[in-house]
Amino acid sequence: MEKRVTDYKHTLNLPETDFPMRGNLAQREPEMLKRWEDEGRYAKLRAHCEGREKFILADGPPYANGDIHIGHAVNKILKDIVVKSRTIAGFDAPYVPGWDCHGLPIEHAVEKKLGKQAKQDPRAFREACREFARKQIDGQRADFIRLGVTGDWFRPYVTMDPQYEADEIRAFAKIIENGHLYKGFKPVHWCMDCGSALAEAEVEYQDKTSPAIDVRFPAVDGETLLRRMEAAGEGPVSVAIWTTTPWTLPANQAVALHAEIDYALVEFDAGQGRERVLFAEELVKNAMQRYGVGKFSIVGRAKGSVLEGLKLRHPFYDREVPIVLGEHVTLESGTGAVHTAPGHGQEDFAVGVEYKLPLENPVGSNGVFLEGTELFAGEHVFKANKHIVEVLQERGMLLHHEPLQHSYPHCWRHKTPLIFRATPQWFIGMDQAGLRDKARAEIRKVKWTPAWGESRIDGMVEGRPDWCISRQRAWGVPIPLFVHAQTGELHPRTSELLEEVAKRVEKDSIDAWFDLDPRELLGNDAGEYEKVTDILDVWVDSGLSHYCSLGKNPQLQVPADLYLEGSDQHRGWFQSSLLTSVAIRDAAPYKGVLTHGFTVDAKGRKMSKSLGNVVAPQKVVNAMGADVLRLWVAATDYRGEIAVSDEILKRMADSYRRLRNTLRFLLANLNGFDPAKHQVEPANMLSLDRWALEQARGLQETVKRAYEDYEFHVIYQKVHNFCVVDLGGFYLDVIKDRQYTTQADSLARRSCQTALYHIAEAMLRWLAPVLSFTMEEAWEHLPGERPLSVFMAEWYDIPGSAKDITDIDWEAVLHVRQAVSRLLEKLRKDDVIGSSLDAEVTLYADDGLREKLEALGDELRFALITSYAHVKPAAERPDEAYRDAEVAELWVTAKRAPHEKCVRCWHRREDVGTNHEHPELCGRCVQNVAGDGEERRYA
Repeated sequence: MEKRVTDYKHTLNLPETDFPMRGNLAQREPEMLKRWEDEGRYAKLRAHCEGREKFILADGPPYANGDIHIGHAVNKILKDIVVKSRTIAGFDAPYVPGWDCHGLPIEHAVEKKLGKQAKQDPRAFREACREFARKQIDGQRADFIRLGVTGDWFRPYVTMDPQYEADEIRAFAKIIENGHLYKGFKPVHWCMDCGSALAEAEVEYQDKTSPAIDVRFPAVDGETLLRRMEAAGEGPVSVAIWTTTPWTLPANQAVALHAEIDYALVEFDAGQGRERVLFAEELVKNAMQRYGVGKFSIVGRAKGSVLEGLKLRHPFYDREVPIVLGEHVTLESGTGAVHTAPGHGQEDFAVGVEYKLPLENPVGSNGVFLEGTELFAGEHVFKANKHIVEVLQERGMLLHHEPLQHSYPHCWRHKTPLIFRATPQWFIGMDQAGLRDKARAEIRKVKWTPAWGESRIDGMVEGRPDWCISRQRAWGVPIPLFVHAQTGELHPRTSELLEEVAKRVEKDSIDAWFDLDPRELLGNDAGEYEKVTDILDVWVDSGLSHYCSLGKNPQLQVPADLYLEGSDQHRGWFQSSLLTSVAIRDAAPYKGVLTHGFTVDAKGRKMSKSLGNVVAPQKVVNAMGADVLRLWVAATDYRGEIAVSDEILKRMADSYRRLRNTLRFLLANLNGFDPAKHQVEPANMLSLDRWALEQARGLQETVKRAYEDYEFHVIYQKVHNFCVVDLGGFYLDVIKDRQYTTQADSLARRSCQTALYHIAEAMLRWLAPVLSFTMEEAWEHLPGERPLSVFMAEWYDIPGSAKDITDIDWEAVLHVRQAVSRLLEKLRKDDVIGSSLDAEVTLYADDGLREKLEALGDELRFALITSYAHVKPAAERPDEAYRDAEVAELWVTAKRAPHEKCVRCWHRREDVGTNHEHPELCGRCVQNVAGDGEERRYA
């Protein structure tokens, strides 16, 4: 007679959900964005959060030029994670993005497009710059939105908006009122391509080959020098300087020594007969080697202070220059005597002021020596280097000449070498009204992440020169001042005039100043005053966002809770924001500052088209989806370099699938669960379910703390591990039997579903700031009443507490299960068993572990996912018992269970076939199908 087989599938509680297994992110995410935009999701979120305590992250504006790159993506995604996590933590956390729109890159782009003649109509040129910036903003905005970054995207702050420009002028007025502005003739970094002064943050250092020369400065009164040094010997007396900028020698006005350095007068023959030359004693041997001199003798010694005031002859001009003293003189290289041109160097300028030296700048804005410059008029400075060396050689003043590769300041836009050039500029003084000391005091009040950011920016502020804020360009916010033609003094009504200009700028943008007839504001005084035509450094534009955006937008407030940018902004936006804020209100604009590193490839190399290692965020989101890119950002420790490559992103895609599949399992097994009807109180839940909730509760505290501390990689690691080990590797495997086979409305199943529900509620919130698209999608599939968005929910209150955990030691059971699984895997490979349910295992354990296992009774088999699980004392173990290296107090034997398999639960039990109504079922399945249902207590 043929064996009867009945289909019991309809009696099982099989998982079911509309939440798809495949994310299909590249197609689904844009659809979600469109729906969110149509329904006004951001506005609804703001309304929902109204009245909460605010958390303000201030956006550092990217420059409105070019497509966004992977560094932009990292920055914006990190900001989005912060804002969203603070929203879920119960704050009102609006995000107002911004764009920096003025400055040279846009000028150049427009000039390149329209030709240099475009600047002949300044108003039309500025409008072309505006239009160019608008298009750049539109493109960048679309890319940022595609990344899932939520914000007030269509009401951003934009530095070229007339209102922003007007408020910038008002802020500038406050800086002037507080005594921080002055006009000075000082050396500044000057880009010959820009035709303008550069800020410190616009300077980068690259290797450059320069002519390194040693030059004689003959003593005017050699006898006095010899007498002060108590020197002997024979030959003419001179002081040797060493420089890599021969072109600055026409502006030389002194030679600087250090007061405390020991100097030596050295007698030698370098090809012109015996001579005596002054060097720092510590550098004598290096100099002699450089000159190829084998024999020399020291004929006199003295401290630098002894030689102050002695006169030297300029090496090629009919000019006497003094020996001066300066703290900037070092023994790192050269001769220990520094050629000093106050018009071409910051330290030289400071020494020049102290000694009242002439401030001479013979170089024009194009880098060419001015007409009237003796010997070198009309020559470009870098090309003149060769001519200057020739002149020195002809006049017997050149000791040595060789090429030297060294680090040299370059323009960060043009990548061309800069010069130091003294020009009339406007400065914010670091010390004249206490700005430096106040700024450093404020730095100490800020929370810096990482902590080393504090010492870095403090060192920069401590050592920085006065801030040159004027630029000689066309596209930027003007410095709208009137200066007396004779005295150079500001108009006495400057504050009032600046407000009048600001009102005009509100109506007609910056054109209002450039088109202004001074008589409109000054009346009869107009003829006595000059209208300033310089514009403000763009770092002033963005640096004043705390005043023009945070201080003016009713959504925002000053100080911001956080500024977040790349680590280069210690010298850029963080610093310009700090200095302008302290100059206006004596306080920092931020409570906290977070910095992240730069993106590199898997080998640690910078992104470069020539290397072919550029990873474009647009390409990633179109292929993999934004959530994979967001997961990569969160998973990486941003404090160092951030590695990215196609291979790294593929691994992230695998991790994403693991997280998504875990969520899908949770949702699918909540099929038929109504939280309002079916929730089980923690005290009544099965032991394993209470354990799972406790694991989730502990993890939630870690996640919340990590979000507060901006440790996003910790969240990724912990949640991913929870999904792989605690859930995927144990809990979800164990509960499948109970979830599928017990009666639909049984305590065993509803307890399990309750745990899954609470875990899902919590997990969606844990991951929402990172995987925003996926969690919003999952949110719609989670049962129960809930707000429109996961971001309208706060951290989930997981019910129960540690005291609800039973005396079952589930951690011990988990370790035992892992050991058993390793043994069963060996049997599977040997074809002894198929699945683990084919096995019957016997556990031999030391007393402590044995008691923990015996506490489960027959339910131990469910925890181990075997058909039988026996527990015996360790002393009874047979010699062939398996001992796992991870659980020293345990030995295991396993064999194929000898009984028939239940067609419903797949356990091999001795009671399969004992019920004539259901001969294919085991006893407990008969109870679940035709009886009152089985009872579970633990697993």
